[in-house]
Amino acid sequence: MQALAAGEVLVVLAELDGPRPAALTATLAPDEKARAARFVFERDRHRFATARGLLRQILGDAAGIAPARLAFRYGTRGKPCLVDAPGAPDFNVSHSGGLAAFALSRAGEVGIDIEQERPMPDLATIAERFFSSRESALLAQLPDAEKVPAFFRCWTRKEAFIKLTGEGLSRALDAFDVAFAGGEPARLLRVEGDPEAPERYRLEALDVPTGFAAALAIDGRPRRIVLSVV
Repeated sequence: MQALAAGEVLVVLAELDGPRPAALTATLAPDEKARAARFVFERDRHRFATARGLLRQILGDAAGIAPARLAFRYGTRGKPCLVDAPGAPDFNVSHSGGLAAFALSRAGEVGIDIEQERPMPDLATIAERFFSSRESALLAQLPDAEKVPAFFRCWTRKEAFIKLTGEGLSRALDAFDVAFAGGEPARLLRVEGDPEAPERYRLEALDVPTGFAAALAIDGRPRRIVLSVV
């Protein structure tokens, strides 16, 4: 894995369903192995363990620490960080279906989200419940064939932002707007109670395989965003 310089953000995409070296998952801590074991299906156990092993490998390379020695702490709303790893980059991770996305940053805090697109018979109801009035109205105006991809573009951009801030769903999803119309660059348009937020934060749509949507949120303006596939 390449070195991460000041001002840079690294995004790593990884397939989770293929074979991986046993040494990868051997680095997991007991609590991670226990979490993997709780999944009912072998496929889901494999995906979770592979994603955690890859996260340890990628972070270990960046921080100069053996993957098995990394220790994680979680904020009150679930955002992870490393313990006793001075100089380590900020990071975030997401996985859906058989694909994982990892973000490492030396340009400010980051959030990342990836979602596998799927049929949404209750799409309008979910949008009206969770999206802002502007977003749900825009989604309703789109042709039916465009609604599912647009829904997931909007969802991943909103999720990436709340994962960056570490607020989870304590920040209502309808309390801010994102741009998601087809061909429109990803960006934060409005945050309730924080008029300077659209200038402070950067949103990026990520180039992922067909059938997925993904977004990156950054607290700041990175010098460079690098995309890698492992």
